[in-house]
Amino acid sequence: MSENIDHHRRNLVGMAAATFAAAQLIGIGAVRAESRPARATRPAPANDGVFAPLKQIKAGLLDVGYVEAGPIYGSAIILLHGWPYDIHSFAEVTPLLAGAGYRVIVPYLRGYGTTRFLSNDTLRNGQPAAIAADIVALMDVLDIKQATLAGFDWGARTANIIAAAFPERCRAMVSVSGYLISSQESGKAPLPPSAELQWWYQFYFATERGREGYEKYRDEFSKLIWKTASPQWKFDDTTFDRTAQSFDNPDHVAIVVHNYRWRIALAQGESRYERLDRIIASSPNIGVPTITMEGDANGAPHPAPAAYARKFSGRYEHREIQGGIGHNLPQEAPQAFASAVIDAAAMA
Repeated sequence: MSENIDHHRRNLVGMAAATFAAAQLIGIGAVRAESRPARATRPAPANDGVFAPLKQIKAGLLDVGYVEAGPIYGSAIILLHGWPYDIHSFAEVTPLLAGAGYRVIVPYLRGYGTTRFLSNDTLRNGQPAAIAADIVALMDVLDIKQATLAGFDWGARTANIIAAAFPERCRAMVSVSGYLISSQESGKAPLPPSAELQWWYQFYFATERGREGYEKYRDEFSKLIWKTASPQWKFDDTTFDRTAQSFDNPDHVAIVVHNYRWRIALAQGESRYERLDRIIASSPNIGVPTITMEGDANGAPHPAPAAYARKFSGRYEHREIQGGIGHNLPQEAPQAFASAVIDAAAMA
């Protein structure tokens, strides 16, 4: 279905309160901690006045930075950000869900914010399966048996993978831009020129010049993506700078570059994720209750809803959000996003 951001829903939730050597690619695609010099970082306070103080917990390969809100015994919701964004995409969504009685967890993904690798020897691997495994590990240490997963961009892809591979861990799902599971094999296939143009940054990251450029100009690069992906979103410098602190993470560039190289089979993953990669490669249907969403002004590459509707075999609904809403839907339309999360949880 398609819907506007209507006042009734606002009130309901408000009230709840391209050429190079393959060897070179592998060598620089997934790097170790000490291989890249750290740049000067901005101060990153534990409490920026938007969220409650950050927490840290060791989970799997990571020391994960995350925000938690709402009652500890509430039904769990995990909110997953994308690139180049961070947990602040959910700054207004989180209190709405917590006020409705949910336990809300908002983690920094690997390579963002205060999340760090526990070992210098761990490959800085951005493959989608690794990020999904990180979230399952986080659920384990937080003793969350099952959660509603909601996200956009990398976060939506991560939620998709968990819902498909670990359906017993996913109560329901909200996925901006729908079904985003894709394999390396599918990533090899060329697209029409107009579609390839939308992925210009992926090809840029496939070069050493691109990696160096993102290292040097990551703020400028990210702000450009914000503007092109959400052309009608009038964010201010304070909003951007608050998120840009997350890109000072020493592993950020390595994770981002590896993620996009992996997608087009220019970088290798790790054998520990072989099972998940096989599931991803099969393009599995998703059976958990799902609401997909799309903004009416999303300037980022995204599939048409009709192209993926049949991939959701359980209870399913699609919502198009009007009003000049772009790619960062949770931050641009927090009421609509929170409403979808509550409604998806109720579908389970």
